[in-house]
Amino acid sequence: MSGSDEAKPGSASVRAILDHYEYDPSKVERIASSKVKYPLEVVDPDPRWPADFASIKARIEAALGPEELVGVEHIGSTSVAGLPAKDLIDIDVTVPDATEETRYVPALEAAGFHFLTRERRWHEHRLFSLYEPRAATLHVWGPGSPEAARHVIFRDWLRGHAEDRVRYARAKRESAARTNEAGETSAAYNRRKEKVVREILERAFTALGYM
Repeated sequence: MSGSDEAKPGSASVRAILDHYEYDPSKVERIASSKVKYPLEVVDPDPRWPADFASIKARIEAALGPEELVGVEHIGSTSVAGLPAKDLIDIDVTVPDATEETRYVPALEAAGFHFLTRERRWHEHRLFSLYEPRAATLHVWGPGSPEAARHVIFRDWLRGHAEDRVRYARAKRESAARTNEAGETSAAYNRRKEKVVREILERAFTALGYM
């Protein structure tokens, strides 16, 4: 590994960013079930996605205020122009301390975000869904989350590298088709495209001097 592995205050270390998370459903604490079952469908890019994100970001900022909000990032495929995606806005929200749920959960729920799961072993991840006026998924982290850093690295790499955008788009469509044919869930869809995701991330990490 090249480059420094030391983390600045509030930032993730290189070693932590490079560590691939292995999803274990038995470690997920289910708070509630989603009120809506969305079809697994990868759609063509929609020019409205950035504006949709901006609207939801404003709702989050109004709900939490500056003292309880560190940052809001548009992530996932809807954050990359020209990339097909599930019609679901993915958002990373960083709060001062994700374990202190009383500081943000009631405010987010009052603003229409539905608290679904808690994953303590995955960097204290919390998951929320928004159903109206459009579907969105909210990932809540504390400062310096390695996974939040990976999301931004992946997004920024795809924005700047057309060949990997094409490669990832193909993987998404193929994975969705095979998953639907097998009658499986989004977890299977994610597993099918994981190899391509990791290959792209490794190219991004190498370019950053992390590997």
